[in-house]
Parts: sequence; C-alpha cells; structure tokens
Amino acid sequence: MNDNPITSELLASSVIAVPPLARNADFSLNRHENEKLVRYLEAGGVTTLLYGGNAILYHVAPSEFAGLLELLADVAGDDTVIIPSVGPAYGTMMDQAKVLRDFPFPAAMILPTRDAVTANGFATAVRRLADAAARPAVLYIKYEGQIDVDAVKRLMKDGCLSWIKYAAVREDPQDDDYLRELVEHVGPERIVSGIGEQPALVHLRQFGLIGFTSGCVCVAPRLSMEMLRAIKGGDDDRAEQIRSLFSLLESLRNSINPVNVLHTAVAAAGIADTGPILPLLCDVDDADRPAIAAAALLLRKGERRVALAAGPPVRNGGVDVISPG
Repeated sequence: MNDNPITSELLASSVIAVPPLARNADFSLNRHENEKLVRYLEAGGVTTLLYGGNAILYHVAPSEFAGLLELLADVAGDDTVIIPSVGPAYGTMMDQAKVLRDFPFPAAMILPTRDAVTANGFATAVRRLADAAARPAVLYIKYEGQIDVDAVKRLMKDGCLSWIKYAAVREDPQDDDYLRELVEHVGPERIVSGIGEQPALVHLRQFGLIGFTSGCVCVAPRLSMEMLRAIKGGDDDRAEQIRSLFSLLESLRNSINPVNVLHTAVAAAGIADTGPILPLLCDVDDADRPAIAAAALLLRKGERRVALAAGPPVRNGGVDVISPG
C-alpha cells in the first residue's frame, strides 16, 4: 500500500474510486471478493480508493473497524492509496482515531451528517480528529451550510486537511457560489469533484478542481480514467462522450438509491460478488434488478472495448481481472 502523504499530483493522477464493500451472507467481511474488486480497479489504472458511503461505513460496527482496516491495507497493491472513513458521530470518530493510529493510511475521511451538527462544531470535530489520529482528514462537503469557507481555510492552513471531496449537488453545477468561494480562498489544487462522472467536466474545466471521485468507476475503471485524461488533455468532446456512457447507471442510482444500486451493479457486471447490503440499508427491489444489470453490463461492454484495445487482460493469482469480451 502507498502510505506516502497525499499530494496534488497524486489527486490528479487517478480517478478516486469509492467502492462498495463485499460481505458474506452473515454480513462478515469477504476478503476474497473485496480483493477481486481492488485488483480490477488497479488493472484499470485506478490507484486511489476511498472507502466511505458506498462501503456503508456509516453503519460499520466499532468492533469490526480494526479488522476492516487490516483487510484494506492487506489487499491493496504496492502503489495503491487507501483512504478509510470515520464517523459520522463524534464519539465514533474519536474512538476510531485511536485504531487508525496503528495503521499507515495517509488520511481518513469524515462522513458527513445533518443530524445534531452545527458548522462551527463540525469544524472543531475535524481539527480534533486530525490531532487524535495523527494525520490529516479528508473533508467531505455534501450539504449547504455544513462548514464555513473561512473555517475550511483555517483547517487547511493548519495542516488538518489532506484534501476536500466536494459533493454538494446543484441543479446546474456551473451555478455554485459556494464552490467558487471555496476555490478562491482555499485553491483548487486540493479540491476533488465528489459526485462521479456527471458534473466532473464542469467542475474540472470551469472551477479548476484537481480530479474527481466515482462509484461507477468500479464497473468501468479504464473508461473513467480515459475521461479524466480527456479532461486534463482538453478533449472535452471525448470526455462528454464517455460521460454519457455512465449516465444510464448514474440515473438509476439517482432515482433508486446510489449506494444499493452500485452494490448491485458491481455484482451484476460479474466483477465481484458484493453479497448482502448492510442494514440500515436494504437490497434493491427485484423489479429494479433487470434495469440495473442491463445498465451495468452495457457500461462494462464499453470498458471491454477499451481493455481489448489496450492489450490482453491482466491476471492476478490466476484470475482474469478484466474478462475478455
């Protein structure tokens, strides 16, 4: 695992995958299937993995946290950066900070919540987590009014923040005064677009953000990485073409539930058996499964075209991590 401090260059070099977490039928962690997903992402060129909402770390048992960190550190390749998440409750994150000190992860993300929280109190929690965990935090901005820009600026200046995942949803991503102010006062080189491929072109081109996170990259990592390269290279037409390939699965995530649709899609595409989804969430309705599977398989078909153009599938431990078309 790459445990070096996270730099702007690293954030710019890879789409940041936000994977689901595979579990066995009894909800225990499934090492083999999680490793399959990691290998698949690595074979597609993805080198940074952020385990957060899609992994349902909101509801992870405190007794499981150390074992989860051990698994993630163990399955990562030598060049792969793994970022776990903590919280969202203050007491939970502070207990998790003690566990984090025993592992070499370069940062940990704080899961956002709207319950029993104020902007100033949230900023204080970020600072205390960084101190307790002895490493900077990833700030996940998801809600309007979650934290003031001045507070973010102070946290970044004091070394409490590694980077920012910006995921406040706007009807028009170009019309975002908060993001514009954040870029002006903090700088774009540590801010990552956090809502997948759909607003990435606008966020990177109009606001200068350094990169983007994605859940659907878990289905099509080479395609998502090609989109990142197209944006960085100024090929907006190619970036838009790839973005449209992701739109069907993303639309299903938006209309049903982003977490359990991705959980289902990764399994339906034959990438890894993600198993049952952890309560308080539930599996998707049977009526929705055919549409999710069709969207996932269509996206993976595009992925295979890119993989075949790049050469034969990579093998790891005798298993194809990108199956031939």
